[in-house]
Amino acid sequence: MLKTALQPRWIAGLILALAISTVFVLLSEWQFSAAESEGPPPVTATEEVRPLTEVFTPGVPLYATEADQMVTFTGTFQREDQVLVQNRLQDGEEGYWVVTAFDVDDAPSDAAIPVVRGWTADPAAAGSAPEGEITIIGRLLPTEAPIAGPVPEGTSAALSTAELGNLWDEPLFSAFVTAHETLVDGEPAAASDLETVTVAPQPQETTINWMNIFYAVEWVVFAGFAVFLWWRLLADSYQRSLEEDEYEDDEYDEDDFEDVDGEEQPPAPTSSEVKK
Repeated sequence: MLKTALQPRWIAGLILALAISTVFVLLSEWQFSAAESEGPPPVTATEEVRPLTEVFTPGVPLYATEADQMVTFTGTFQREDQVLVQNRLQDGEEGYWVVTAFDVDDAPSDAAIPVVRGWTADPAAAGSAPEGEITIIGRLLPTEAPIAGPVPEGTSAALSTAELGNLWDEPLFSAFVTAHETLVDGEPAAASDLETVTVAPQPQETTINWMNIFYAVEWVVFAGFAVFLWWRLLADSYQRSLEEDEYEDDEYDEDDFEDVDGEEQPPAPTSSEVKK
């Protein structure tokens, strides 16, 4: 088989099979790397307060690498654009998040961002957002998916920026901020009936996408099959060459019974015939 494998066409076939296998292995490596989702940034990075407009841009989704960041921004509350988000727990008690639209200074496209001003168990205690030049320091979090179904007026089942954008009829950041600290004209805001909603950073863990792992294993199988297919074709070709050689030998043996004139010679006498 080695002699057959050293023929130019089979050497070229092997090179092609190895090239295809290499591509499949690279695709498998890519799938393995994609299977491990990038987790949130280290806590030491997220706790450093940074300007909102430097961290995040309106109109783009908030990825895990940007979420949880402590941010600061200045602007004014749109006091008329306020909603209560239902089913929010605070120290084991169910209540509401009070969310108000906030016009961020120097934000692209004049986009606003929903700000969770605090938590309350009584909707009547929500109150109005403070007036004046406001500075917010809080945690940047990804928007929630909307929840279908009827809700009382002035409330929402989820903090979805897509839903709030339609409700308030203005462009919004695709994220929201829980206000840990609120300053009015440079001074701490007056005390209110709302409790501060404090959100801790996400756990530092990496998630695995098993579908990508499955695809990666598939590419490895394909890489092995490309080389196996070359070997199978080579073995078939070698087997055919052996059969052809055997057939040619059989034809040569039959020619031994013919004389030089092409006439078939009688078989040699047997031992019994010789005795007679």
